[in-house]
Amino acid sequence: MTDWTEKYRPSSLSELRGNDKARDALREWAETWNDHHKAVVLHGPPGVGKTSAAHALAADKSWPTIELNASDSRTKDVIERVAGEAAKSGTLTAGGGGRRLLIMDEADNIHGNADRGGSRAITSLVKEANQPMILIANDFYEMSNGLRNACEDIEFRGVSKRSILPVLRDLCRKEDIEFDSEALEQIAETNSGDLRGAIKDLQALAEGKERLTPDDVVTSERDTTEGVFDYLDTVIKKAGPQEALEASYDVDETPDDLINWIEDNMPKDYHGEELVVAYDFLANADRWLGRVRETQNYSFWRYAGDNMTAGVAAARQEDKGGWTRYGPPSYWSKLGRSRGTRDKRDYIARQIAEANGVSMATARRKIMPQLAVMTHHCNNRELTVAMAARYELDEEHVSFVTGSGKNTNKVASIVEDAEELREAESVAASQGAFEGTPEESDESTATNEASDESDQSEGDDADKLDLTEAETEESVDNESEDDEQAGLSDFM
Repeated sequence: MTDWTEKYRPSSLSELRGNDKARDALREWAETWNDHHKAVVLHGPPGVGKTSAAHALAADKSWPTIELNASDSRTKDVIERVAGEAAKSGTLTAGGGGRRLLIMDEADNIHGNADRGGSRAITSLVKEANQPMILIANDFYEMSNGLRNACEDIEFRGVSKRSILPVLRDLCRKEDIEFDSEALEQIAETNSGDLRGAIKDLQALAEGKERLTPDDVVTSERDTTEGVFDYLDTVIKKAGPQEALEASYDVDETPDDLINWIEDNMPKDYHGEELVVAYDFLANADRWLGRVRETQNYSFWRYAGDNMTAGVAAARQEDKGGWTRYGPPSYWSKLGRSRGTRDKRDYIARQIAEANGVSMATARRKIMPQLAVMTHHCNNRELTVAMAARYELDEEHVSFVTGSGKNTNKVASIVEDAEELREAESVAASQGAFEGTPEESDESTATNEASDESDQSEGDDADKLDLTEAETEESVDNESEDDEQAGLSDFM
């Protein structure tokens, strides 16, 4: 069966679902490429349409594409030979005015000593390219500073459930599959943010069925979860080394994830000497996984698997009966919380950097701490409104800076007032483009004059937000960028 994500990949940017702002920014980048000649990085979580957007743009512009996976072809000679020739030379007979588009996927997966030559080669390439280049990355900040600074960047965000649902309905109609709306809503909810994952789940669930029901979705979720828990019961309580190893082949988890499942749940049944021996095997497995990450040699996975499955089973010294409440690795929830915190912090810093013309580092280390003090718990309401308006912050971002609860009426009203302030400033900046008839203008004169004093007050607060690197140089010391605690501790 043909993969639906490929079969129904958007053939034009206009068909892209979700991320309208990113789509428009990508189109503008392409239309103005002759003016700036800069590469662009499309970054955001997996499954949100970054690669599809790159190919859709190429189709819209009639640009032939050349693709390179940076993580597979990351050495300096490969990049210079394959990508360099494509990016530095044009083809007059090609479509799109002689342009060709180089798409480099996994641009954030170049790290470690073995890859430094590749990273430098890509950075040099984007600076010298005579052809449009799109780099695709999940984590923008995993890329080197030099590479980030050499490119424009466009952020793709998770696709909302509201945007995923119409896609799923459309696919069902194209494939002649009847469906209950609740079933599609469950798929969209489960994959909220990941459009590709939702499409793959829909295809897997719909295979061989004429109608998709909510029970089909619930059964699928239950089977996947029980598979992991059943295996934990096998490796920790029942199986010998050989059986534990062979059973792991049927578990739909990578070794990196499986070791976390076993490590978190093993101490619930193992004690004393058997726990010490089992941890030794897990430590060996972790060393092999580290070698995989460093060398990208995935054949080492089998040694990690031997240790974390057969080794853990061999460490058991007595029968383990009864029922144990196993659960997902706590590491995942901790990672999710810290990642969400970093995402909010980085979004705010990016907005500040763009508005004030400073670097991300300056925004995070110097300007954000000052804003946090100035707007603490929204005590200075006018200043907080001005901040939210200037940097286009929503409720979760205002809460993050001020330390106030995200769902409070106070924060919600500040965001509403900020939106009104932005609209008023847009009208003022239009220099009369949106003014009505002369009669309407006469009627509004008194109102405008009456609001001048208020506008001046708001302007004074806005001026306080116009912070630059020079103004903040002496006020805040540099702190570590690695602090991952929630809230203000991320940047204070």
